[in-house]
Amino acid sequence: SWQPLLNLKLKMVDSQYYLPNEIGVASLDCSEAFRLLSPQEKMYAHYLSRAAWYGGLAVLLQTSPESADIFVLLQRIFRKQTPAQLEQVATTTGISSEEYQAFLVYAAGLYANMGNYKSFGDTKFIPNLPKDKLKALVKASQAFQDQPTEMEALWDSCSCLLYSLEDRQKQLGLGDKGITTYFSGNCSLEDAEMAQKFLDSKKLSAYNTRLFKRDNGGKACYEVRLASAVQKGQNYSLSCCGSFNFEDKEFTVKRGDYAPLMEKVSYYLQQAQAYAANENQRKMLEEYSRSFTFGSVDAHKEGSRYWIKDKGPIVESYIGFIESYRDPFGSRGEFEGFIAVVNKAMSERFAKLVSSAEVLLPELPWPREFEKDTFLKPDFTSLDVLTFAGSGIPAGINIPNYDDIRQSEGFKNVSLGNVLAVAYATQKDKLTFLQEEDKDLFIKWKGPSFEVQVGLHELLGHGSGKLFVQDDMGKFNFDQSKVTNPETGEPVSSWYRGSETWDSKFSTIASSYEECRAECVGLYLCLIKQVLSIFGHEGQDAEDVVYVNWLSMVRAGLLGLEFYTAESKSWRQAHMQARFVILRVLLEAGEGLVGLEEVTGQDGKPDARITLDRSKIHTVGKNAIHRFLCKLQVLKATADVEGGRALYDLYSTVDDGSAHNFVRLRETVLLRKEARKMFVQANTRVSGDSVELVDYESSAAGLIRSFTERFQDDAEQLEADLLDAKFEEIPSGRSGRIARHQ
Repeated sequence: SWQPLLNLKLKMVDSQYYLPNEIGVASLDCSEAFRLLSPQEKMYAHYLSRAAWYGGLAVLLQTSPESADIFVLLQRIFRKQTPAQLEQVATTTGISSEEYQAFLVYAAGLYANMGNYKSFGDTKFIPNLPKDKLKALVKASQAFQDQPTEMEALWDSCSCLLYSLEDRQKQLGLGDKGITTYFSGNCSLEDAEMAQKFLDSKKLSAYNTRLFKRDNGGKACYEVRLASAVQKGQNYSLSCCGSFNFEDKEFTVKRGDYAPLMEKVSYYLQQAQAYAANENQRKMLEEYSRSFTFGSVDAHKEGSRYWIKDKGPIVESYIGFIESYRDPFGSRGEFEGFIAVVNKAMSERFAKLVSSAEVLLPELPWPREFEKDTFLKPDFTSLDVLTFAGSGIPAGINIPNYDDIRQSEGFKNVSLGNVLAVAYATQKDKLTFLQEEDKDLFIKWKGPSFEVQVGLHELLGHGSGKLFVQDDMGKFNFDQSKVTNPETGEPVSSWYRGSETWDSKFSTIASSYEECRAECVGLYLCLIKQVLSIFGHEGQDAEDVVYVNWLSMVRAGLLGLEFYTAESKSWRQAHMQARFVILRVLLEAGEGLVGLEEVTGQDGKPDARITLDRSKIHTVGKNAIHRFLCKLQVLKATADVEGGRALYDLYSTVDDGSAHNFVRLRETVLLRKEARKMFVQANTRVSGDSVELVDYESSAAGLIRSFTERFQDDAEQLEADLLDAKFEEIPSGRSGRIARHQ
């Protein structure tokens, strides 16, 4: 009787690595917002979009060794034949329509994630059709007929890795834990730590770097490569470039990573300058351009300062090496660029929330001394995305990530309205793990409650809480003789020193821990009537919004198990780990607040059911979050890495030993998971002296066309550059192939 079970298990493991044929593909609609822009604003948005799209291609090189090759293979095929034209070829080579659709879905997935690993969850995905059939299709394509030698070489260079699912290749990670191209394949966690120490000693940020290790006669040599358009030997020298001896290791710092792409980014940012709305925007673009030309994070910081000063622009944007979620060590940034247009109605609600910050912040559970000296009013706007280049599209963003700027000069928050609208539209039959009687309420209030949560999370979550710092001159930003730690009752005994930052100190857990703190702030503050009325919710409706917000959070905690890798006992997604931690905290609160039981579904397969006692949210729930949130903030403020890690790791543990068997629940979640939607984005085109918006249909084929048309001006050169950049990488410790570019 165990045979079918075994088959089910094999099937399940496999399907995790395919994108399903019926995956949702949604159009990111921005036509109305774009139509309302002035001709100058349209030009500005156009050139910024070009910069973002070209820079976003760096993500291929930041994801896996084969991603760029696969991208070029697909671009060459679809530049010669549209998906519809290629389908006729597919039929003659004996490929079924399901198999052809699987190929289109794979191609769309590669474009949407900018690589062959999911941007949300970091697991690999492979085509859901046999390799020999895909090979036959590639060989029958027009692109192959036209350039058989080049296409054969391209197929050979990536076909193995395109399909392989060896343990290490199943997910991103460092050393034997997974694949990463932020480090050469022979780097371990120790190497990453050593490099961080070196970078700190040189006061260099890791954000725009990669690390390559070579063995030089038994001695490890590290090369730190900065992303920049200028290569070494060009007449601009940063004092940081050169060779250094550090703790008996040899370090070389050089520039020129992703050079052709960085050159494009700088070029288009300079084009955009002519259409900037004001001086802040002009200076911002100038600094960004300098940053990508010379590989300087300081210039990017300077640009970010002008960006913060550019309050409430009609066309908003940000670009650079920003989020460090996908660096296994947590300190290198993935390239992203977005351009968006203000959504006025939603922005007004967020502005009201910001102006209530002075009243709301004291409600948070930590003592006054643990709050920033003055709340820096962030610029909060709701935007409709025109362009979001990179590996995936978030629903809300809080940037810059530079702590020193955030503490002293502030930051901006953006909620991406047209992303929210699409991402959270769910059909009732796809609502897993809820009681039947909760489903209609959930569907009705999911959007509005998420808007409240995003606002609180980004503004008062990430925007709150102080870090205790002693600067290089020995000066403290708090009174150590007076401030006591509320958890211990003792004086505060630890803090950040000199150039230490939250990310450098808490490294591997920093992202998820901070997301957890912000999510808790959202849960805690949404209980305040005044907050709900800012968003237009009163009476019973307001109570329903709270109920659905808390219910969404515990459900998300369970769904989060999909993003946990059992073999390496590691989490692959910061937000989902954070939500699982919150689920554990609320389960631990007891008193029947949250119920989670394993049941058998109507289809006879394992299922689970989540319940939340609405009458206990304001009592049991609030108290539990109060205690936990206070701990999170105190450990963060005092740079207590050991305490922070112990607490966070405890709640992040996925085991079968507690009242709930999370190992088995994870299998159930995998069995019933729904694939994340992919977004199709419009292109902008200059015709004469105006800019037109080119829309595509919401399908895998539409997504593919948007990408082939996006880079049609200089496709051949671009593809050659991408293939060339591949050789700049050192394949897993062998340094032979690097010679051709030294």
